[in-house]
Amino acid sequence: YGARISLIAGLGAALVSVALGLVIGVIAGWFRSLDGPIMRTMDAIMAIPGILLAIALVSVTGASITTVLVAITIPEIPRVVRLVRGQILSVRGEPYVEAALALGTPLPLLLWRHMVPSTIAPLTVQGTYVFASAMLTEAILSFLGAGIPPEIASWGNIMSEGRMYFRMLPGLILFPGLFLSLTVLSVNILGDALRDALDPKMVRRI
Repeated sequence: YGARISLIAGLGAALVSVALGLVIGVIAGWFRSLDGPIMRTMDAIMAIPGILLAIALVSVTGASITTVLVAITIPEIPRVVRLVRGQILSVRGEPYVEAALALGTPLPLLLWRHMVPSTIAPLTVQGTYVFASAMLTEAILSFLGAGIPPEIASWGNIMSEGRMYFRMLPGLILFPGLFLSLTVLSVNILGDALRDALDPKMVRRI
């Protein structure tokens, strides 16, 4: 039952960070005047350790599922932005993009039809890594008492409560930790498999 919150945290952080990162990354990659300010902001966010940023946000706003999701998602957005921006920069000079511009294709349609599809494969892989990272972050925050409220079951809360009974019932810590580790490992393996399947170089080599 404790897996429910961890999976919600991972899936929520992955979906929100990928969606926001896609929009911001496309803007940064296409509009050169906005590229500098956006990337400096992303660098500033990345300079702050994600756990510390999450703890600070939770301590200011109070512990709740929504607050924890926001605290987990914010540090993940810059990584997605950098990935999308790099992909947009790599394809914006391609002949098919220049041809679409020459034909007078409206900018929103150009970005959606010709630029965004090139980011789908790397975003899919990155989303799995964000999923795994978010589950770990939620468990750490809850274990430290700065995450999900104690009355809500999550793997981090179960391990935190199990510390007092570790000598008598070590399984209260070992089993949630084991299940969390196996879940994160499974998601990372899925991400590696998707990367190999979606990488054109790997497909041609096979």
